[in-house]
Amino acid sequence: MKAVLGALFLLLAALGSAQAEDPVRIGVLLPFSGPFADFGRQIGNGMALYLKQHGDVAAGRRIELIRKDSGGAKPDLAKRLAEELITRDKVDMIAGFGLTPEALAVAPIATEARMPMVIMNAATSVITRKSPYFVRFSFTLSQIVSPLGEWAATHGIRRVYVVVADYAPGYEAEAAFTKAFTAGGGEVIGSVRVPLNGLDFSAYVQRIKDVRPQGVFLFVPSGEQPIAFMKAFVDLGLGAAGVTLLGGTEIIDETVIDTLGDKALGVISAQNYSAAHQSTENKKYLADWTAAFGAHPQPNFMSVAGYDGMHAIVEVIDALHGRMDPDKAMAAFKSIRFLSPRGPIEIDPATRDIVESVYIRRVERGDGELVNREIFEFPKVRDTGQAE
Repeated sequence: MKAVLGALFLLLAALGSAQAEDPVRIGVLLPFSGPFADFGRQIGNGMALYLKQHGDVAAGRRIELIRKDSGGAKPDLAKRLAEELITRDKVDMIAGFGLTPEALAVAPIATEARMPMVIMNAATSVITRKSPYFVRFSFTLSQIVSPLGEWAATHGIRRVYVVVADYAPGYEAEAAFTKAFTAGGGEVIGSVRVPLNGLDFSAYVQRIKDVRPQGVFLFVPSGEQPIAFMKAFVDLGLGAAGVTLLGGTEIIDETVIDTLGDKALGVISAQNYSAAHQSTENKKYLADWTAAFGAHPQPNFMSVAGYDGMHAIVEVIDALHGRMDPDKAMAAFKSIRFLSPRGPIEIDPATRDIVESVYIRRVERGDGELVNREIFEFPKVRDTGQAE
């Protein structure tokens, strides 16, 4: 009997050891190519930097990242790749999601497969309502844009023209800004929705110039579009005429500043992070980023979402002692709270969305470089879109 029990003990120990040695597999679903490839670079580098700093082992299990290229706003491809990650690669979680259409396409799969999915950029408020297995470490458009509208109305900008990309996030940004701005006494004197992939904005900017607003609120996805719009804005003389460009989240990140140079001076934006953020945590983040990836481009808000999302994933693995269970993982995500390079963050357990500071920023030149200087802080901002 003792021999049988001994053999059984050794077998169980061996099985436990084998399980402990299996990696925790994290699918990373991001656009690493195409017009939104910078999303993948910034978020992917943020995730990699956290593991570089803290090691790729949690609760005794190695963390393995399995990357899939969604190519951009291709929901059908994102859906197929998510299915591959679950059925073929046997992942324990999926992270990434650069754009809203990708996240919405994958939502039914997350629910059916009980697969935790960590949103690191896609920003439409409705996303976390589409599956109980979504948790978000970026922001929502309402969360960022509403403070900008409030700030503009109370800082001398009373008449604004609104320009947004013609897709669901653009509509949400337009509604959130307009609601907050008009509640503060501002007036929207015109609006236009521009094609998602268009790069010639001269006719739109001329139309804006003719009605003489004090400010222009712009929301288009990060990348080539904000650069093209701001060049037209400057070349047609709106900046010289004293019109303030108000950026909805993504139009003036660190990569755009590097491309535009002095044409970006004076642009006002709202975001949850700036590379110029003055904190001990961010100074270390910048130093480690530069050592790993070089000084340019600087890390932007997407990089920090990837970094913090990876931090949270590691904390969840530790909380579960490496025994991955989807429902226990989601419960653990709801209690996440820590100090990020962007400032203090936590997850709202009721919505699975992030609670964070929103900073009003102005492009200035400091120490020879253009930076998004933080000039005002709204602390502990929650998503306002959930209640709308």
